[in-house]
Amino acid sequence: MCTERRCTIGLLKFQTVERDSVFTRLDFRSKMVLMGALTVIAFLWESPLLGGCLAASVVFACLLAGVKIAFIRRVLQTLAPFCVLILLMHGFFNTTQVKRLLGTAQLTRLVTFPQSWWLIGGGGLNLEGLLYGLNVVFKTVSLMLVIPLGVFTTDVDSMVAGMVRARIPYKLAFVFSTTLRFVPLLFAELQSVIEAQRLRGLAFEEMGPLRRLRVYARIAIPLILGALVKSQQLEIVLQSKAFSGSPRRTYLHEQTMGWIDYAAVGLFAAFVVLVLVAYVVWGVGRFGGPI
Repeated sequence: MCTERRCTIGLLKFQTVERDSVFTRLDFRSKMVLMGALTVIAFLWESPLLGGCLAASVVFACLLAGVKIAFIRRVLQTLAPFCVLILLMHGFFNTTQVKRLLGTAQLTRLVTFPQSWWLIGGGGLNLEGLLYGLNVVFKTVSLMLVIPLGVFTTDVDSMVAGMVRARIPYKLAFVFSTTLRFVPLLFAELQSVIEAQRLRGLAFEEMGPLRRLRVYARIAIPLILGALVKSQQLEIVLQSKAFSGSPRRTYLHEQTMGWIDYAAVGLFAAFVVLVLVAYVVWGVGRFGGPI
């Protein structure tokens, strides 16, 4: 069992990676282009093969950037029940859309329910629906991990300066950076409440899912109250410092784009254009397409 101080320190450091890599040296504007490009491609590609390659590439990039394996594993474990539900929903019920995409009236049936069954009689599990659901799963994984790839490899102050340089309103950038600083504090307070409950003899490991859910619901009340108190304190501090949200200010870390940033932006933009052309002209990435 970790102490409160150790847990707090670990949670406060979740924003940045500890390894120096090409991602940490990129300007945040280049990373925004990267995140935008990967998001567009993830939404565009309908092929489970290309979607799987994209998801694997994002996972590999996260590992290369220094995102901890434990964090990636925790994200995948959290998504696992939703991914299974997505596969089943598309496999059993998504027939109209899959037929329209494939241009066929028949699907490959893997499992068929007897006609005598109420409500689901005659239905079944389709191979094409499963493949389409698998592509949706890969989209979800890619979108969930592309944000840590850009955010975890950037210091918060550098992130704000880069967003302002990208013509994003300073108030919006300030809210975003405050959220990144505020969330770890909430997790630390949650950990403190859980540790206090453990000291009182509450064994979370021996509880069933329903009872554990009720306990977490009770924990949410002091957590929400603590968040409200901290937000009020933040408001008082900002007012005492005459915060106006004006972007005309100096920054401790000035952000400048080097040749590697411009090269990265050009590469990402060219890749998106290539993907769009291949999708429209040759059908690469379409569901049931050549790839």
